[in-house]
Amino acid sequence: MNDQPSEPIGADESHGKKKAKVNWLAEIRGLFLMLLGVLAFHTFVAKPFYIPSASMVPNLLVGDRLIVSKYPYGWSWVSASFHLLPRSDWRIAPATPEYGDIVIAVPPDRAEDYIKRVIGLPGDRIAMVDGQIILNGKEVPQEVEPPVRIPVADQQFCDGHPCLADFDQFRVRDPDGREFYEPPTYRETLPNGASYRIIDHFTQPLDNFDEIEIPEGYVFLMGDNRDHSADSRAPAAPFGNGLGGPVPISSVGGRAEIITFSLDGSAGWNPLSWFRALRPDRAWTTLRPELRKAGEGDGRD
Repeated sequence: MNDQPSEPIGADESHGKKKAKVNWLAEIRGLFLMLLGVLAFHTFVAKPFYIPSASMVPNLLVGDRLIVSKYPYGWSWVSASFHLLPRSDWRIAPATPEYGDIVIAVPPDRAEDYIKRVIGLPGDRIAMVDGQIILNGKEVPQEVEPPVRIPVADQQFCDGHPCLADFDQFRVRDPDGREFYEPPTYRETLPNGASYRIIDHFTQPLDNFDEIEIPEGYVFLMGDNRDHSADSRAPAAPFGNGLGGPVPISSVGGRAEIITFSLDGSAGWNPLSWFRALRPDRAWTTLRPELRKAGEGDGRD
């Protein structure tokens, strides 16, 4: 008969053994590799982008979140996340944007991302007369459209004032009590058939400039909100905050592809407010321009 005490079933058979220590070096290495993978994806494939201003209204609204693809025009210094590389004119797998593309570009005087539309390509001659684009000696067709309806968003601020305050004279209220802006709207169609809406509601200095030729390797960019866009028409620092003329394609960081979701600015710390702030009709909207047949549209009325 065995009188020795026995351990209960399931008891720890390794008395005195120490618990395994966390390998912090391996954890940090894993985290670093994960962050490196995210940065590489944002540099070479695609990255999210947030619309912070009204320069591309009516096609992009403040609060839209986009996906920007990084590869359509090749890679350059501007492709790296946070613009870590020094400015240069080199490009890998270079390609030229198309008329009507919405692109991300960096101005010559600061490391910020601007979002604008491609209006002129390398070798084009471009001018503007009373708000009408003259491209290679021909007027770019503009036709009057019914005023676009832009929801009022007084809770969204740009540079210290409501982002859409410049449209207050076009503020309307529908029978349900909802408020909208209905500014003058036109449809512009470029030579390749790329067609999109613009807003142009008063005469201002950027409505006119003498003809220039766009250099090889450059593009001319403009915002769809023509009276409120710091683009290729506007001087760069120290005289302004625009792009200062045609932009090197090496400073174009990608093409806007799709809106993933949009918030109207009313979201707070309460998670329930996030759902109320969503603009469901804007989710998964493509940002590639509509293509119309050559010659479609009768010109600006």
